[in-house]
Amino acid sequence: MTSKGACIVTGASQGIGRATAIALAAKREYSSIVLVSRNLEKLEETKALAGNPDNMFALPFDLEELEGIPAMVSSVVRDYGDIDLLVNVSGYADPKPLFETDAHSLEKTFRVNVFALTLMCREVAKNMRGHRCGKIINIASTAGSTPRPGWISYSSSKAAVISISQTLTAELAEYGVKVYCVSPGRCATDLRRKLAPEEDPATIMQPEQVAEIIDNLSGDTGNALDGQDIVVRYQPRL
Repeated sequence: MTSKGACIVTGASQGIGRATAIALAAKREYSSIVLVSRNLEKLEETKALAGNPDNMFALPFDLEELEGIPAMVSSVVRDYGDIDLLVNVSGYADPKPLFETDAHSLEKTFRVNVFALTLMCREVAKNMRGHRCGKIINIASTAGSTPRPGWISYSSSKAAVISISQTLTAELAEYGVKVYCVSPGRCATDLRRKLAPEEDPATIMQPEQVAEIIDNLSGDTGNALDGQDIVVRYQPRL
């Protein structure tokens, strides 16, 4: 039985976003789960993997189109009601060392990882402010808090996500909105394969393990953890 309003998951076509959408659907707590990504076909795959629940909806949208974000969020509110949860998972990486990094690479990385995320927070928080409750969960990375030579644009963008999340925790508290930041370590996603193509994905953390943390934060048990950089690492059993 649903007890909460709508939920938006960006980057829901694969990896952590897909695993999060499936985990949230299993609990049947949200009246609607809106999946956002550029790739409609992959969003439909996510729905199928979740069992095609009648409260899960695919919304194809390119988050690089920053000017369209306000209208996109407004359409969610219009079609599915007030938003109780936003999970910002969408990310982009183009790993290059400093001397090979150019303005285009920096701009695109920050456009997706920082600018779009911030605008999603802003537009969703406008709605949450109106009903004085809600949770925003931003996905950063341990790359945002530890040195990663050769990943300067990605690492710095994730450092920004950590800072944005901590700032919004304080800024939105008066409206009853809680903001969380989850920083996964090495995780078997398409993005990770791009960053470390030589790595065996079976030996590192799986998206479902990160989704479990996100799912827990979305519930009442995570209320005391807002404002923290929640690091999630996989420790293999020997």
